[in-house]
Order: sequence, then structure tokens, then C-alpha cells
Amino acid sequence: MIIEDRHYDVIVIGTGAGGGTLAAELADGGRSVLVLERGQSIPPEDLKTSGTELFRKERFHPKESWFGTDGDPFPPQMLYGLGGNTKIWGGVLERMREQEFGAVRLQKGSTPAWELTYADLAPYYDRAERRYQVHGKAGLDPTEPSRLADYDLASRPIEPVMEELRAAFERQGIRAYDLPMSWSESQTHPCGDAEQFGVIPAQTNPAITIRTGARVRQLHTNPSGNQVKAVEAEIDGDRWLFRSHLVVLAAGAINTAALLLRSGEGRHPHGLSNGSDQVGRNLMKPQLTSILQLAARSGRGHDARSLGINDFYWGDKNVDFPLGHIQSGGGVLQDALFAESPPVLSLVSKLMPDFGLEQLAARSITWWAMTAVAPDAHNRISLRGDQVQIHYEANNLEAHDRLVYRWIDCLKAVESDPLTQVVKTAPTHPRGQSPLSVLGVALGTCRMGTNPATSVVNLQGQSHEVSNLFIADASVLPSCPSVGIGLTVIANAIRIADHLKELL
Repeated sequence: MIIEDRHYDVIVIGTGAGGGTLAAELADGGRSVLVLERGQSIPPEDLKTSGTELFRKERFHPKESWFGTDGDPFPPQMLYGLGGNTKIWGGVLERMREQEFGAVRLQKGSTPAWELTYADLAPYYDRAERRYQVHGKAGLDPTEPSRLADYDLASRPIEPVMEELRAAFERQGIRAYDLPMSWSESQTHPCGDAEQFGVIPAQTNPAITIRTGARVRQLHTNPSGNQVKAVEAEIDGDRWLFRSHLVVLAAGAINTAALLLRSGEGRHPHGLSNGSDQVGRNLMKPQLTSILQLAARSGRGHDARSLGINDFYWGDKNVDFPLGHIQSGGGVLQDALFAESPPVLSLVSKLMPDFGLEQLAARSITWWAMTAVAPDAHNRISLRGDQVQIHYEANNLEAHDRLVYRWIDCLKAVESDPLTQVVKTAPTHPRGQSPLSVLGVALGTCRMGTNPATSVVNLQGQSHEVSNLFIADASVLPSCPSVGIGLTVIANAIRIADHLKELL
């Protein structure tokens, strides 16, 4: 065992949307911060998420297996490296709707209120959009929450095909808006991520130390169990102990909960900060279905995401419960999530030659249907020895099915419009739902709240049981919106960073 001589102000575990952002915010104050990242800095050529090899390689799967609900092992889609899963998130950063911070009635049951309001998070959303250089245009989406001003950066140009489709949707009474996108000046990886906007800015401060290849194994507490005294990590085969005044977990909804469960000892026999038995419970992942539309001419396959539709977010003419969000998926060869679960092509794509796959992609327009789920204490992660065991059964299924079929009806309507020349009528619209392995979008396993009996951390992300332990990733979110959670995780990390600065 190697014991680091230095005592830091803060140790941050993980460099994704939560950890990378928080490290950058703490760097502004000159505090000594140690950032531990399990993966390495990823070479640009390995980050290229475009091309047929997306379908050929298990590039975004670590060399480990988790166990699913059926008890069988599976390789999770989980990226370990500087920036974490933001490297493959597509760059769409949207705010949760104001109503989603309260209780929302779903098809069955309802989501819990957050005990925070949209107004509480709004100024941090502003800062998150500036830090991640979000390009967008306010006022086009009828469901968007209130904001003080338009985006600082204008929307990115949209491909002519998608602009023609936007006009076609408008003729059908469907309102499409520009997706707010994080965008950088990088030529090799222009889609923004937590390395570019979090880790790299943090590295400019000499008070920030970043250790890659550091797999955190356990958190050790004092005899009374009310403070973390050391963080144990494995680096190059050696075990290290690092010490700090505060410890922030930001390893993601799965690995944060797993680390707490592995750290159970002494006063915490069932896992660190788990007196409520809530660590690992209430696992959520939004329902995601990809839908293919046939383009009238070749030339697609590598486009960025561009359009969003929320006309059915809160329901439609037939139902008064929320259905969810639609967004264009960009090119088939540009989307790591699509490659994980391509509709109909899951087996064919593995056998099809590159030329055939390129031709298919060039004629395809992809759409994603996204629907919220409710927290369920039975949906959880636990440990099977040292490995992750996941039990998960999706809920709110009817709402998602309605959204998928409602959107296919919309696609058929624009295809039958003689003024629409960019898409062709097709006998079917192939679709496929993302599998359990897509866990980079998971949340809810260490929910925040004021009641220690039903939550793991308080509203400032501080453990109810371990005073110097904080969590700043998606695991603390109490409910799952239909839009992506990336911007909310970033905004909440900025909010927690402000609180930590006050404590130091």
C-alpha cells in the first residue's frame, strides 16, 4: 500500500458531466483538488464516432461484464476515460421542463417532486450552457422552460434535408425546433464533452492534479463512520491511499452506487451511506427507440443531430398523460447509441460489407423517441461478488409505444405529401429499442432529498450519514425526464461546486 503524502482539499472521483464540470468550477478558487479517473486520455482516432466500424468493434465497452435481470452477463456500453460517457452523448443539452421538478402524473403512477424548483436550478442552467458552449435558439419549442435571454451562441446550421423536413412537418401542424447543441472548435471531435469543457480548463490550474488509470476500489471511514478518511485506488497494479477534506463521487449512476456498496464496513455494514437501504435503488433509464426513415437521395450517414419535436411531450389528442420527446438522430454512422441497437440490423449489420452498410446509412434518416420512466425501488443495482448485478424492468411502456406509433404516423403523413421531396414512402419504418446495456443514460441510484429515510444525499449532494462525502452525478436525480439529463447533471454539479467552495 502506498500512502500519498499530500492532503487535498477535495478528491473528485470521475471526469464525466458531473466530475469534469465540478473540477473545472473548483479550479477557479485555487483549492487543491485531486481528480481520479479510471480510464486514460483517449486518443483522437479512438474517439472518432463516425464510420462503419461503429458496428464492428466493441469500442465503447470496457473489458468487464455485468449481470442482467435474467442473470446472464453482458458487456455494458460504458466509456472509461477523460470525459466519460460525454464522449459519445451526441452533444444535445436541454433543460428539464418546469413541471418535471414537481410530481408528474404518468400513464401509471407519478414521478416524485424534487424538493428543488426549476427556479432553483435556472441560474446554473445558464452557467452550464455558457461553459459547454451550447448553441441554440429560444422561442421555437412550445414546451421549453422560461429563460432570461436567448442562447449566447446561435444554432448550428442544419442540413438542407432536415430544413426541408422541418417545412414538411410544419405543413402537418408539427413544430420542429433547433436542438441545443454543445459545440467546440475541435476539428477532430467538434461535439462538446466534459473533457473539453471541464477537464482541460481544470488542468490549467496548478492546484488541480489529475490521475488517470486510477480505479477507485473503496472509501475508508473513521471509526465512528461519519467521515471518509481515505480513498483507496488501484494504479498500475499498486494500491494507493489518498486523503482529503472532502470527497465527491461522480462515477455515474451505476459505478457510484457500486462503490458505495463495496465500501461497506464497520458502521456501514450494508454499504457506505446506505442506512436508508436506498443506495442502488430507483435505477432509471429513459425508454429509447430508434426509428428509420428512407431518404429520397443518397448522401447521409454522417450528419449531426439537428431537430427536436415536443408536440406530444405532455400527451396528444387521445390521452392526457405525457408521451415524450422526439429528436433527429443524425447520421446512422455518427451515432454510437444507434450502433448499440440498430433497428432490424442488429445481426445484419455485423455481416454486411462496409460498402452495403454505407449505402444503407446514406439513404436513412434516424429519429429517436424518448419517454420518461418512474423510479421503482425494485429496479436496482447490487453486487454479485465484486461484479455489478442489475435488476431492471421498464415501466410507462404504453406511453412510449404511443409515442413511437404516433411519430410513425407523422412520418407517413409527410411522406405522402406531394410537396415533400426529400423522403420516400416505405412499407415499414424499422425501429429498435435500446437494450439494457445502454447505461450511460442511467440515473437515480443515490437520490437526493431532505428525508434521510428515503434518500442518500441532501439537496446539496451531501451524504446524510457521512459528513464530508458528496455525490455530483446523475445518481442523485429523483426522477427521469423525457429530454436528456446531461445539462441537468452539469448544472447541478456547478451548484454543488458553489456549495463546496463555501465549505472550504
